[in-house]
Amino acid sequence: MKVAVLGAGAIGAYVGAALDRAGADVHLIARGPHLAAMRRHGVRVESPRGDFTARVHATDDPTEVGPADFVFLGLKANAYAACGPLIAPLLHDTTAVVAAQNGIPWWYFHRHGGPHDGHRVESVDPGGAVSAVLAPERAIGCVVYAATELSGPGVVRHLEGTRFSIGEPDRSASKRCEVFAEAMRAGGLKCPVERELRHDIWIKLLGNISFNPISALARATMREMCLHGGTRQVIELMMHETLAVAAALGCRPDISVERRLAGAERVGDHRTSTLQDLERGKPLELDVLLAAVVELADITDVPVPTLRTVHALSDLLATQSRSTP
Repeated sequence: MKVAVLGAGAIGAYVGAALDRAGADVHLIARGPHLAAMRRHGVRVESPRGDFTARVHATDDPTEVGPADFVFLGLKANAYAACGPLIAPLLHDTTAVVAAQNGIPWWYFHRHGGPHDGHRVESVDPGGAVSAVLAPERAIGCVVYAATELSGPGVVRHLEGTRFSIGEPDRSASKRCEVFAEAMRAGGLKCPVERELRHDIWIKLLGNISFNPISALARATMREMCLHGGTRQVIELMMHETLAVAAALGCRPDISVERRLAGAERVGDHRTSTLQDLERGKPLELDVLLAAVVELADITDVPVPTLRTVHALSDLLATQSRSTP
């Protein structure tokens, strides 16, 4: 099985290293000092489950890799529309794209069934730009429950969690999902194939949609947001509104707001990825997390006043951060 990891950052390199341990033919596509380190020393994984090094092929040129059976997409969702030149050399007729993204994916309504079947979510697929590069037929959804970070070039620190839930947009138990999941499990990761992956999407989104933008607006950690009465109340309202939109689309995630908040508080003084991106001057990945759900509220006629307010504020913040030299 040949796997190309496009965007081999912390999560991508971690998955690539695990698949290499399983015997897959793995190719990591990255850039900068991280790429240089992986070329010299391989991927070093530091984990409570045991440290190891995977010596895999790493490059910044996808044409060196050629077509693969699977492309694991480790890019941020806001980079998908522009990734055409990078991903095109990696595709053959049946290449599957395993998209490890937060938020609402571009394929959400592909073979969804019901009144919104085939609907394009403009916030995440503006004008069909993402679908033109990543055909929904290739997509295997992936919800990441693992936490990793780059502690240095070529060094992945695995913090917690090994679960990568995957599933087909049409809810089928496909052969390609089983093949990929088997390789992930052989590499030491959990990889359940979920018929109703959209439920997992909403469970993960429940935290991302609230904590991520609020953390950027308030420059606050998870613990600080949970312990401050005002932000905790705003987050509760955002979560309840998000669950209402999910329910209108036929998804009822099996998790309570209280349980989600308690789990976030236990995380402690963790800075969300959105806050880290803001501090590093990187684009904020808020369209798939927040704008998309506001858009879905519009098509389902669900009132989401808190989500709209936070979206307006965080959108202005994102605009300002883009214009700051």
